[in-house]
Amino acid sequence: MMQTTKAPPHRQVYAITVHEDLDDNLATWFGPLTVEHAQDGATTLRVPVRDQAELHGLLIKIRDLNLTIIAIVTI
Repeated sequence: MMQTTKAPPHRQVYAITVHEDLDDNLATWFGPLTVEHAQDGATTLRVPVRDQAELHGLLIKIRDLNLTIIAIVTI
C-alpha cells in the first residue's frame, strides 16, 4: 500500500501597511512576519497567511489595536 503525505499548505504573503509606527515587540503579536518602518511613521507588516480564516484573524488583531490600515497588497 502506498502512503501519501499532505503537502504543507500554501501561504500567501500579504503586505499590510498601517498608519501608525509599530514597536517591533508589538509587531511580534502578529506571529512570524517582517516589519518595515517608513520615514513617514507608517509600518508595513509582511505576513505569510495560510487561508482566509487566518487573514480575518489578523485583520481582527489590527482592529483590536485600533490601527489604521493604509494598504493591503498580496506579494
